[in-house]
Amino acid sequence: MTWRDSNIHNRILRDAEAGKYGVIAAIAYNIEQILGLVQAANTARSPLIIQFFPWAIEASNGLLVRTAADAAKHADVPISIHLDHAQSEAMIKRAADTLPFDSIMVDMSHYEKETNLAKTRELVEYCNQREIATEAEPGRIEGGEDGVMDTAGLQACMTTPEEVEEFVGTGVDALAPAFGNVHGEYGPRGPDLDFERFNQIRSHANGRVRLAVHGTNGFAPELLQRCVEAGVTKINVNRLVLDDYYDHLRVSVGKMPHTQLIEEGIQKVADLTVKWMEICGSAGKA
Repeated sequence: MTWRDSNIHNRILRDAEAGKYGVIAAIAYNIEQILGLVQAANTARSPLIIQFFPWAIEASNGLLVRTAADAAKHADVPISIHLDHAQSEAMIKRAADTLPFDSIMVDMSHYEKETNLAKTRELVEYCNQREIATEAEPGRIEGGEDGVMDTAGLQACMTTPEEVEEFVGTGVDALAPAFGNVHGEYGPRGPDLDFERFNQIRSHANGRVRLAVHGTNGFAPELLQRCVEAGVTKINVNRLVLDDYYDHLRVSVGKMPHTQLIEEGIQKVADLTVKWMEICGSAGKA
């Protein structure tokens, strides 16, 4: 058995592909959210991926990541720790060398394609030498997220089968294709995904990599289920599982003891995440 087979992130996604369900990969910004996500996974008996933007490493000198890894270790279900949209080589090497990540997204998509592929290949190898799984983004998912470069000015570029081939060649374990999804918020029309393109991407990937969907803010449950049916195994979520937490803070801050504010905030994250785990079909699968 190779490290790839025993890597928990790869195992979680491989099992999801075999079981035809999706796994929530949720961004966490603080300890309450980490605790709420882990509580949800334990409650729903579901695998989980906890994600961080590079911001979390810089803001807490890695403390949030180590906290999540510790919480994952003590959970009753498989939980992997993933670095999302790492866009600097120095940050990727720092994360791979000094922090307990199971997987890192090597996001060189702000470079021209040839440079993107060369840098991705080199950094994937760097991560693999440390037994860390990797993800990349073929095509260009528009929009901006917290601490991630806004690329809305770039020409929207949906993933082509040729790009799938090129990125599979870099050695990544997962791909996040662009098929009409955007980072951040969708306009008044809402998400408009090109499932025909996604099906081509999936058949071209042919089981060599797992597929992730990014940019799920505002997705209806039916749309997420359609993504899972189409073969998505990793479902990146942000506001989808955190909205109730932020509503709670807005309404309750200054009106209750801080400890109660924190405890109820944790519960809000847990309850909403359980709901989406049930929608994605991962509940009861751990």
